[in-house]
Amino acid sequence: MSVSDRLPATANRVELHTRPELNEAIRQRTDAEVVRLERAPASEIEQRLETLDREWDVERLLQTNASIIVLLGMALATTVDRKFLLLPAGVFGFFAQHALQGWCPPIPVFRRLGVRTQREIERERYALKALRGDFDQVPSSEAAPVSERVRASLAAVDK
Repeated sequence: MSVSDRLPATANRVELHTRPELNEAIRQRTDAEVVRLERAPASEIEQRLETLDREWDVERLLQTNASIIVLLGMALATTVDRKFLLLPAGVFGFFAQHALQGWCPPIPVFRRLGVRTQREIERERYALKALRGDFDQVPSSEAAPVSERVRASLAAVDK
């Protein structure tokens, strides 16, 4: 058994280390947004999809947070005291823990604030694309050759 077999999958590692009630609250907010847009005009769905394109996921927020703290620690180590190098060292240790396990100290705070994972954002995106009819043009396996189905599927995803 390799090390990667013992680590959580990348796609859901943050959710696995988030309290179930927080995961459920995030899921309910997403579901409510999809329900709200079910009968909305295409322009409103398009606007929401554009908003999703700009939404920061938990990884991006964590990377930005870590970068700021590391730069601050390095600046303080250069100008005040070398002991401030412990700050970047700690951040990188937690960053490694997050990469492997999906948890580090800021994650519970971000999740309580409702920051979603990329997987959670994509769930809403594809539900809205399905409501908009993006996948209606994908032919059935009986109606078209595999190459045509693949092209139509990828076109629907890219839309």
